[in-house]
Amino acid sequence: MQFQVPQFIEVEDKIFGPLTFKQFIYCIGGLGAAYLLWRVLPFYFAAPLIAVVGGLAMALAFLQWNSRPFIIALESGFYYFVRSKLYLWNNARKGRQKTVAKKQEANTKEAQVYVPKLSDSKLHELAWSLDIQERIAAGVAEENERRGGVVLPIRTAREARI
Repeated sequence: MQFQVPQFIEVEDKIFGPLTFKQFIYCIGGLGAAYLLWRVLPFYFAAPLIAVVGGLAMALAFLQWNSRPFIIALESGFYYFVRSKLYLWNNARKGRQKTVAKKQEANTKEAQVYVPKLSDSKLHELAWSLDIQERIAAGVAEENERRGGVVLPIRTAREARI
């Protein structure tokens, strides 16, 4: 069974002649507001307000800002002026996460062999820990290589980075 897949779903349908429903509402709303201003206020007060309201209505209906409707630009500008602009780095949350992680590591380290961290590279750490685990499993690790429960690697840390 074949189905037709709708195409161009982001393009709004033209309902009122060349205007979409939103454009029509913005134009009618601007004209209605201009008519009310003209009827209620004297002409010298109403004229600048009519120009502003009409310009805003036409901008909302037809203006695109960065290929997006002008209403989205107005919304972003409004939130920019309303919301706070002071950004603070909150270190307390990270500190709490680290202490929880350290407690969990302490509980799991009792059953495992401690492997100190060499570098920020996970690949080097994995290779180093595998070397140590192989030496422990093979029984090659001697007593002089064990210090405080730590098995020393065959290679030094500098050689492991290379």
